Amino acid sequence: MRKAIPAATFLLILQMTDHFQCLAENKGAFVSYVNNIRMFVRVFELGSMSAAARDQRTSPAVASARISELEKHLGVRLFSRTTRSLQPTENGRIFYDGAKKVLEAIDEAEAAVMDVTQNPRGTIFVAAPLGIGRRFIAPHVPAFKDLYPQIDVRLRLSDRLIDVTAEGLDVAFHLGVLEDSTLKVRLIADCPRILCAAPAYVARRGRPADGAALVAERHDCLNLRFPGAKEFQWTLQTPEGPRRFEITGPFESDDGDVLTGWALDGRGIVMKPIFEVAHHLHSGALVPVATATPPLPTQLSSLSQHRRLKDPKVKLFTDFMAAHIREAIRKAAEDPGGKTA
Repeated sequence: MRKAIPAATFLLILQMTDHFQCLAENKGAFVSYVNNIRMFVRVFELGSMSAAARDQRTSPAVASARISELEKHLGVRLFSRTTRSLQPTENGRIFYDGAKKVLEAIDEAEAAVMDVTQNPRGTIFVAAPLGIGRRFIAPHVPAFKDLYPQIDVRLRLSDRLIDVTAEGLDVAFHLGVLEDSTLKVRLIADCPRILCAAPAYVARRGRPADGAALVAERHDCLNLRFPGAKEFQWTLQTPEGPRRFEITGPFESDDGDVLTGWALDGRGIVMKPIFEVAHHLHSGALVPVATATPPLPTQLSSLSQHRRLKDPKVKLFTDFMAAHIREAIRKAAEDPGGKTA
């Protein structure tokens, strides 16, 4: 028949459990307490303070101090010490069983974390603008899956403003300059932009020299607009610095590729990142306009919640896509023929 646990020992175990709960919010104290328990276990198993100290790569004085600190906290003696021997007390033997389980649980948890880090798994929820997603993200998702077969990707494409936190996203790619954000922002690339139109439009309406001509000659400008959009003007570089021009036009859309299609059809002037229209510029399907006042470059960034960036699979995905995006943008700038677009 199993021996009943003495009341004092039961209180000892409760004390140990409560102490771990109190230490959960104090990383330094938690590590110190675990180190004390680890030292206790080795002293118990080796039967010698000196041997345990060598095993833990410290001095006998430090080993003795850790045991004393543990005993002081628990309010009981764990070892009976004499000048010639070191023997565990009854409480020490009971505490050893619990301490071993604690250390085994910690080792098991650490091993699980290491396994997930080295063999990441789970689902990543990703959002991106339509053009970025179609050109740079979606084509490389299968290759990412081949590298990390235990990671699934849920990709949402939209040119609308995305609320990363409210929509539970792991990472969102954003094209545009962020004024302020509480999210973790990682700049991927600066993206030059261009104003362009089809030769048919230029033949019909003329080629504006600058932003002032866009307004004065009332050119048909194709604007990306959607609920929540803050910018309904085009900011262009002038000799006096950046200036906003209030453009007008018959067509608007919340899909950037729709605007490109309208421009190719000769329906107006569009502002685009060069990487999106590089092959059209190379083929002559689109031509630059208002070159005296080019658009300000925009930025491509990734946004994530601070806590999610620490997830290994999120970092792996962001690093993977960022490398491919930078390479594609670089090639588009060097070769506007669009072979890489």
